[in-house]
Amino acid sequence: MALVRVVSFNGVSKDRVAEMQREMQDEEQPEGLNATEIIVLHDPDGERSLVILFFDNEDDYRNGDAILDAMSPEDTPGRRSGVDKYHVVHRMTT
Repeated sequence: MALVRVVSFNGVSKDRVAEMQREMQDEEQPEGLNATEIIVLHDPDGERSLVILFFDNEDDYRNGDAILDAMSPEDTPGRRSGVDKYHVVHRMTT
């Protein structure tokens, strides 16, 4: 069963999101992360952000979690306010 890591951030300015967009377009995901999909959401009025990372299995999730926890705060959108793990029960795309 697929798993997701949902990370919430506060203090995420429009400028920081624009900077991250430029950086993410030119970069690969960190070595060993193995996320199958990464979604970054931003609430510009509330200066909040959610980052959702999908993983195929528990081992990939565990490795990804360790890599992301070791990241420098300068490499994140803002101040991390929460990290949650979810099982993907259903997923539909059109």
